[in-house]
Amino acid sequence: MTKRPSVLISAFADEAANHRTALEQMTALAAIGLRSYSPRFIDLSGDGNVQHVVDLSTDQYKRLNELHTEYGVSVTSIGARVGKVKLLDVDDGSHNVFISQPEYLAGEVAKTIAAAKKLDTKLIRGFSYYHPRGTDPYDHLDQAAENIRQITEACADEGLIYGLEIEPNLVGETGPLLAELARRVDHPSMVLIFDGGNVAAQNKNPVQVYEEYLATVPFLGWMHVKDYAIDPDLEWTGVVDEDRLKNFVPANAGDAGHELIFRDLRMRLPEICSRLKTLGLPGFYLETEPHLKGGGQFGGFSGPDGMGVAVRALCSCLDYAGIEYSLRNFSDIRAERGF
Repeated sequence: MTKRPSVLISAFADEAANHRTALEQMTALAAIGLRSYSPRFIDLSGDGNVQHVVDLSTDQYKRLNELHTEYGVSVTSIGARVGKVKLLDVDDGSHNVFISQPEYLAGEVAKTIAAAKKLDTKLIRGFSYYHPRGTDPYDHLDQAAENIRQITEACADEGLIYGLEIEPNLVGETGPLLAELARRVDHPSMVLIFDGGNVAAQNKNPVQVYEEYLATVPFLGWMHVKDYAIDPDLEWTGVVDEDRLKNFVPANAGDAGHELIFRDLRMRLPEICSRLKTLGLPGFYLETEPHLKGGGQFGGFSGPDGMGVAVRALCSCLDYAGIEYSLRNFSDIRAERGF
């Protein structure tokens, strides 16, 4: 019998923690059955001090790694905020900030690279810069690609991979735009991250989402999994505002059409995984970032119950598509106890 292609399931564990404490996050991951996650916001000591993972101290990284060992989890990627700044120093009415590229490379990018090395992951999640609101993102491809190339080269110098996520309101807000950025950057250490929910949130139906997924396939590195139910009462203005961030749903319940995407992904996984292996990656990650209780520009929340619902919905989609995955089981527990 031919072995079915498989994926690795991961999660943004801060979405599963009511108070974003490290213990909540590790406990939720272990209870749901996940072995890997992408750290983002975390309260390491449980005193209410929530920090972004790239802002931790050396001692805090050491403690976090100890928790990883204790709970049997590893880091998929750094859930970075790199690239979520203005591309140009233009007052466009948004609250986004502009930071010059040299300053950005020396500051945020350098901190993120250091975090990846301290937490033993090769992957950094990032974004494609905000173009001035009201302008055509195609007019900004060259500048965005140049900035992203510099970030990618900084990552590559340390043996890391930069993953560029599709996201509304950014230069790379569609599959074709993201693919064009990949072609212009033209670097083996940059891959793309598809997120069907981020596309459906732009008022696009399952067929449109699927077409955008196809555009990213030649450069695909991993995938975020959230879904979105289009609200016909919300007028589409071309910009995803906060009102639209309330309609995220599990992967089998929205307009992203994950079943269609995963059926296609099943056929492509052997080739994709072969390409990722040459980059030193263990496989293809599907990472739950469900936003079931709310989302925002720099994160989202689902609660432990919501994350459980989201992972089960993802597994249901994978079962339907014929894609293998592995959650913790009794054999794992016995092995940990030396049986």
